Amino acid sequence: MALGAVAEPPVRRRGSDYAQLSRRISQAGLLERRPGWYVTRIVLTLGAFLAGWVAVFLLGDSWWQLPLAALMAVATTQVAFLGHDAGHRQMFRRRGPSELVGLLAGNVAVGISYGWWVDKHNRHHANPNHEDEDPDVGAGALVWTPEQAMETRGFGRWIAQRQAYFFFPMLLLEGLSLHVASIKAIVGRENGKYAVPMRHRAVEAAMLVAHTAAYVALLLAVMSPVKALLFAVVHQALWGLYMGCAFAPNHKGMPMPTAEDELDFLRKQVLTSRNVRGSRLVDTTLGGLNYQIEHHLFPNMPRANLRRAQPIVRAYCVEQGIPYAETGLVESYRQALGHLHEVGRPLRG
Repeated sequence: MALGAVAEPPVRRRGSDYAQLSRRISQAGLLERRPGWYVTRIVLTLGAFLAGWVAVFLLGDSWWQLPLAALMAVATTQVAFLGHDAGHRQMFRRRGPSELVGLLAGNVAVGISYGWWVDKHNRHHANPNHEDEDPDVGAGALVWTPEQAMETRGFGRWIAQRQAYFFFPMLLLEGLSLHVASIKAIVGRENGKYAVPMRHRAVEAAMLVAHTAAYVALLLAVMSPVKALLFAVVHQALWGLYMGCAFAPNHKGMPMPTAEDELDFLRKQVLTSRNVRGSRLVDTTLGGLNYQIEHHLFPNMPRANLRRAQPIVRAYCVEQGIPYAETGLVESYRQALGHLHEVGRPLRG
């Protein structure tokens, strides 16, 4: 989507726009850490996660393990949200404690590489929705621009033509994709060196091995191989679906800037992001990612403060004449799917 139609204030003020907003947010105390809130959140989330695995152990060789696998997918995603917050240092100012929580949540509990995710996610935050810079909109199983669509061949082109219909079914494979990408990031090399920078590569590798061994051992210890396999399929598929549904509304279908679009930080983050309105239940379900605009403007803002920051950011965008995108959850998916369908139009012509 082109950015040429976006109304912008006089150029002479653009450099100070974000600074003015940042001062308002800081004066409201919204960048202060929330240790009490996070202690409560960590205890409740990890408590539910561990209780779920205890229930798996106690339930034993039963088909009721499959509904429990669905519940564990929800608990696993909530733990992943904690890893996301740790990666942005929303919990602690210091790197050490943040990395510890991130490694435990990501590598040990969920089974994805924290170091890989931080590198990938930081590049996304630096240039959201930028085709050449944002790894989340690079051509892959799905395509995000007509140019990417035209470059597809064979089965990939057939999928691209119909990708809006395949979007949610393909999210069932997202969990597997994250596990595979984590392994590739740890062992992958290019030009004689590791392709993905990682501070604790050996530790992360050991944690992923431990996670996988414990996961397989627990399932096989308490249920038959067939039930264990089905539990893993349901758990991993629904975890991937939940993760994808939490992240999809944030940027898909929003403007995709190019190198020709000269946007300052404020506009780069606001124009490419979409908020999802809703109650505190929506906040919990989406891990605070429904405040995507505020999160992108202030990535280290504690999740609990995003709701309070929203009216300040929204009012400031109105003052500056910057479009502020906010919609309901269902409508956000409709817009994302509409974008995917439109991208595949040249292939259907």
